[in-house]
Amino acid sequence: MDIKVLGTGCAKCKTLEEVTRKAVEEKGIDATIEKVEDIMQIMTFGVMTTPALVIDGKVAVKGRVPSVDEIKKLL
Repeated sequence: MDIKVLGTGCAKCKTLEEVTRKAVEEKGIDATIEKVEDIMQIMTFGVMTTPALVIDGKVAVKGRVPSVDEIKKLL
């Protein structure tokens, strides 16, 4: 599974990365988590508000930080 956390480095972006890593660990999923901070790369996903979570190339969440449980359901 390929997961990308899109964000320029704000507090919410960092929180999203932390809760995503926790959700992946709790579910025991083999996943690659990448933090994308380049605004031009973020825009290629059609995301205008960060943070955003991309799972296997599809934007799953944008503009907010979901709970660990919500991320687990998305995975």
